[in-house]
Amino acid sequence: MKPVLVRSTFAFSALVLALTGCLQEGGAISPSHAANGAPASVAPTPQAAPAVAAPASRYGLPDFSALVEQVGPAVVNISVTQKVSRGGGATSGEDPFAGDPFYDFLRRFGVPVPGMPGGGGNGGGNRSPEQIQQGVGSGFIVSADGYVLTNAHVVDGASEVTVRLTDKREFKAKVVGADKRTDVALLKIDASGLPFVKTGDAERTKVGEWVVAMGSPFGFENTVTAGIVSAKARRLPDENYVPFIQTDVAINPGNSGGPLFNLAGEVVGINSQIYSRSGGFMGISFAIPIDVAMKVKEQLQKYGKVSRGRLGVTIQGLDADLAQNFGLDKPAGALVANVEAGSPAEKGGLQPGDVVLGVNGQKVDNSADLPRIIGEQKPGTTVRLSVWRDRKTREVAVTLGEQAGEKALAASPERKSDSTSNKLGLSGRALTGQEASRLGIPGGIVVEGVSGPAAKAGLQNGDLILGINNQPITSVEQFRKQLDAAGNRFALLIQRGGSRIFLPIRIN
Repeated sequence: MKPVLVRSTFAFSALVLALTGCLQEGGAISPSHAANGAPASVAPTPQAAPAVAAPASRYGLPDFSALVEQVGPAVVNISVTQKVSRGGGATSGEDPFAGDPFYDFLRRFGVPVPGMPGGGGNGGGNRSPEQIQQGVGSGFIVSADGYVLTNAHVVDGASEVTVRLTDKREFKAKVVGADKRTDVALLKIDASGLPFVKTGDAERTKVGEWVVAMGSPFGFENTVTAGIVSAKARRLPDENYVPFIQTDVAINPGNSGGPLFNLAGEVVGINSQIYSRSGGFMGISFAIPIDVAMKVKEQLQKYGKVSRGRLGVTIQGLDADLAQNFGLDKPAGALVANVEAGSPAEKGGLQPGDVVLGVNGQKVDNSADLPRIIGEQKPGTTVRLSVWRDRKTREVAVTLGEQAGEKALAASPERKSDSTSNKLGLSGRALTGQEASRLGIPGGIVVEGVSGPAAKAGLQNGDLILGINNQPITSVEQFRKQLDAAGNRFALLIQRGGSRIFLPIRIN
């Protein structure tokens, strides 16, 4: 089974709730859900969760008990109610619960559930067109006046959100705002004098140091797990704005939105995803750095949404071959593969083949850094880009637009086997004038066959070759001349579908 990234929210169907309701009287543990927004008890004395000294060692292992006592009251359980359409209902003779993993279990044990065939209530085709689902997640209080951080996917589509404190008080929560790009949401409950967490510095977190997670895995509230930081600045598929903290802390469905603490009792991340073959914990989990989350929180609290700067470019990473082809001493920066017409990047003078090395003095070590750094800037801000062009550095000023749309591409295309001995192993033809006009480009070479170095580099039939080493190509003759002058190491600018990328070519 292929491993997948799993959001760690724990969701219950209406059938599961009916079952747990039956079992609860017999002593089974089940998640509790809010009935109203009124406090269940008198509020405790206001206090912030103070920094905690490093845990004492017992038998050579850390003791987290003091840390948990200090920070635990600021961690909350989040219950979510969603109304899900049944898809128009079932026709007569059709089992409306087909595919439900709990249906057979309930049927075998004779548990009557309203809405199930033979279960009483609204049975068969007379059921309500909406199904109520319950979900469980985690969160933590970031201010004494009731602001709570969690994951955006925890509250996505929620019709009702309930926050439960460790002292059993329950509050109906308002979703102030949610940002799906970073998976951060801000909630507000009507309370004051609440315990709240202290935020740490995720940048100073070291690989190998102990960290502690708190949350509600599978609805088991106030669960504590511990482990170490496995890696930093992890880039996940389709996640260009978050340099995740990877840990081996046990994270499971229901832990989503819960805090990741360092040994000083400071929050350094928000637990968000796991890497799993089965849907359960397998030793790899990911947390959103707290500095990223707090920047989102500030905008959500002020404006209810997040606005990001936009360049309007397509970028890709650099490997050693591309870096050498462009004259860089190391593969660092973001390679501009395409500049959108009329975009802030075009107006500022950025060109395909530029390598962005920094923004306002902040280094761009790899391509994934650029969308995050630009996205943190406000629309309308003028930024100074450090750009590598024609084997030297220059400064380019760009006034950013709104709604970041940068698209990071893979730095290493799929490699294929070498099968011929000619120089490039490529056959193709020049675009006709009509084809070039339709595509909106001056011209290029259509790839019709690949083998040898071309196939090994990842060139494919149907690709359009637009340039060699940033020199434009419009005819076969021009392509041959540029190819002869390029030597045995060069980069092809190709267009594949709607994207442009540079492919490094090495001819042995």
